[in-house]
Amino acid sequence: MPDVSLRVDLLAMTPDAEALISAAARQCYSPNEAYGLFNHAKRMEEDGPTQDMHNLIRSVVASGHESVVEHVSFTFAVAGVSRALSHQLVRHRLASYSQQSQRYVGASGFNYVLPPSIAHKHDALFKFEHAMAVAATIYDQLVTDYGIPAEDARFVLPNACETKLVVTMNCRSLLHFFELRCCNRAQWEIRALADAMLAVCQEKLPVVFEGRGAKCLQLGYCPEAKGCGRMEKRPC
Repeated sequence: MPDVSLRVDLLAMTPDAEALISAAARQCYSPNEAYGLFNHAKRMEEDGPTQDMHNLIRSVVASGHESVVEHVSFTFAVAGVSRALSHQLVRHRLASYSQQSQRYVGASGFNYVLPPSIAHKHDALFKFEHAMAVAATIYDQLVTDYGIPAEDARFVLPNACETKLVVTMNCRSLLHFFELRCCNRAQWEIRALADAMLAVCQEKLPVVFEGRGAKCLQLGYCPEAKGCGRMEKRPC
């Protein structure tokens, strides 16, 4: 039952994303049908992304007209994260989640996530690993010796247990997710997840995600009550 590390892989994203966002943006102000606008944008993209299209998308997103980016979504495979993280992640409502089940997937010898604050303290690490081993032993005894179904035996499992998920968010939801979870004041594990997802989005769709992340990057100051340490708070 080793400790595990975060892994984020892109499974899929909406094809022709830039053309789609461009068509959606132009539809708001054009008498033409979006089908024609989209195909025109795709034809322009065949020779490489056009500066006009990028300028349009940047302008629309910067103006706060983010509904047009809702038409593009990213789907990620996430592994090496804890159940504690997944309980935070599902608070982001405009998303789709498929999570590994503890009812149907046995947890004997489960993997777990080790917080750095514990890993760096020898005595705390010893107690933590002992707690993981005790939970694993009791889980196995409940299932094997007492015939307790996994759906009930799982009640002894810790928040540190590794879980795996498939996560789909549209670009608008991702921008909001990054604003909150890339912040220095976000919990360390979900911040690491958000940073990894942001890196993928910036690589695949930079015209939307370049320069994005924690909210302070857009505001130019820290809006947190206690301060994030990245930027100064706005003077009163």
